[in-house]
Amino acid sequence: MSDDDLILIRGRGSVSALGLGGNFVASSPVSAFSSRPTGTRVLPVASLPTEAEEAAAALRHAHAPYRQLDRTVLLALLAARQATAQAGWAAQDASLGVSIGSSRGATGRIEQFHADFLTDGVVAAAASPLTTLGNVASWVAYDAGAIGGAALSHSSTCSSAFQALGNAVAWLRAGLADRFLAGGAEAPLTDFTLAQMHALGIYSTFASQEWPCRPGAGAPSTFVLGEGAAVFALERVSRAALAAEPATASAPQFQLESVGFGFEAIPSKTGLSADGQHFQTAMRQALRQANCPPEAVDALVLHSPGTPAGDAAERRAVSGVFGAENVPLFVSNKWLVGHTLGASAALSLEFALQMLTHQTWPKPPFETYLSSPSNPNRPIRRVLVNAAGFGGNASSALVSLV
Repeated sequence: MSDDDLILIRGRGSVSALGLGGNFVASSPVSAFSSRPTGTRVLPVASLPTEAEEAAAALRHAHAPYRQLDRTVLLALLAARQATAQAGWAAQDASLGVSIGSSRGATGRIEQFHADFLTDGVVAAAASPLTTLGNVASWVAYDAGAIGGAALSHSSTCSSAFQALGNAVAWLRAGLADRFLAGGAEAPLTDFTLAQMHALGIYSTFASQEWPCRPGAGAPSTFVLGEGAAVFALERVSRAALAAEPATASAPQFQLESVGFGFEAIPSKTGLSADGQHFQTAMRQALRQANCPPEAVDALVLHSPGTPAGDAAERRAVSGVFGAENVPLFVSNKWLVGHTLGASAALSLEFALQMLTHQTWPKPPFETYLSSPSNPNRPIRRVLVNAAGFGGNASSALVSLV
């Protein structure tokens, strides 16, 4: 890839607690959280609304092989179909690659197959192929008509979607593909996964109607699990070819400038230092790749899971990169859709694109250090998006208006 080439986001799709292609920037958002009984507890969760649930059910029954797929795969298919349609790509494309991240993959099917085995000692023949992580990307590739490209699945806990995005960018820059569908998907609202998150001692104690996920609000911890997916249609385009394209006033063009990564090897259950060294490395790498000075970043979509330690570490990391007096606007979407694990970075990127399009974002209905939409001092043209996960992984993606 030459310096004259750009990686554009030609289309995008999402599904979350806000629905299909959910509106993250509504001026008066309505809580999308609900209550889920699990074991002896009732926990707040961010599950799909009726419209999106019906779309997933229709997809499952539209094609016989899809009836056996895990919910994570179905959510990835729903998002990928939106992205492909918006990009206007052909039904079959030999140059199309697929790269999808998921922290846990086929969570529901794994738990069901295991429960069946404990009941009767028998394992279905389809158990192994339907529960490998690789089947997430391979089914998206099949559905999209990718007949000759790569189909790559990634798992790096909650930074998985950006691991997938970064790999797609590397393939495009190397000239190994012209187009990629890249993003993340997760359907973790199962009894065992909810119990795991609760066991960490970080789950929110607020009721579902009280905006239970509160990034940047301090103690107590307000982690809330959600489900969803977001997929982006990426294309390598030369500046000359872009300049020759007909202008469309209603459709802004987005450039994915870079994806940076960080890792810190420390012996904690989360892999997180007090000043977020992995965040600092990822942000600096993303800025360096794009030759972008910190002061050129207008807003930062925080990973901010609503845990006091995690939120504080990320904020210190931002100060370390930008300086305490020059931090960009702080925003987050987890108070709207919860923490969707391996899909969270992709949904945060979708939030960033909606901010760039509409130049606004909703104000959280609770006390937080997130920035108010009433205080931007300049147009938002470039946004940095953070993600991190257990084990010390972090990643940052830089996106801008062309």
